[in-house]
Amino acid sequence: MKLAIDGMHCQKCVERVRKTIEGVDGARVESVEVGSARVAADASKTPQVIAALRDAGYAARESQ
Repeated sequence: MKLAIDGMHCQKCVERVRKTIEGVDGARVESVEVGSARVAADASKTPQVIAALRDAGYAARESQ
């Protein structure tokens, strides 16, 4: 899945987002950069990943 993530401004944010996604069981980070992430996970994990990011202080949504 590809995610658009609001609220990221720096490399520290990138690392925090990476760790947050990795904390979701069954989700694997493919890439993270300021404003977006690619995640390998079953589609059923999407709400969990988005919720974890929200809890970490970032607004996330699926993107194309």
